[in-house]
Amino acid sequence: MIPAGYMLKRVEKRPDWLKQPAVEDIFSVSNCTCEDFCQNWIDEWKHNGYWFFDSPEIIYDIAKKHNVNTDEMTLFYYEAHEILYDAKTRQWESCTKELDYSENVKLPSRKTLQGYDVVTYSRVSSDVGCSPLSCNHLAEKIPTNSHCLLDDLETAKTLLETGAFENSEPGPYRVIAVYTVNKQ
Repeated sequence: MIPAGYMLKRVEKRPDWLKQPAVEDIFSVSNCTCEDFCQNWIDEWKHNGYWFFDSPEIIYDIAKKHNVNTDEMTLFYYEAHEILYDAKTRQWESCTKELDYSENVKLPSRKTLQGYDVVTYSRVSSDVGCSPLSCNHLAEKIPTNSHCLLDDLETAKTLLETGAFENSEPGPYRVIAVYTVNKQ
């Protein structure tokens, strides 16, 4: 797994439209259900090539600049699987990511693994797409933990290889380890 960076998010309880009582809240990587801390953080151009941030300090500086109250938000740290899965060819392949940004991710001193998300990505950039487990209700058919994430990397890979994500958001797909870290 590759250190991909940090994001601060508003974690929401399971929405009524997701009919999976085992899910208590949504820790998805995508911004669809688990909103990023600030709508216009991209305009700051301080994100890295994975479209995350190299350190929590960068996030908090942007939040302060935009008068965003971060008290009720959760700080996440992500690690990306080295390869992505192409559902059309049914093969794992190397990733193309934006090389204009250097990745100098400050590793957290302590992190707690919450699970693995499967996220859509583009071949031409590395910005985060959707998380089909929540965005496409796949958690209603695929067992997840209470955060709408998969418990281990091998399960995520097997589900992709056996077609469990077909007929959801178009891929390719990348597996992301989702950690929580203590806020500063």
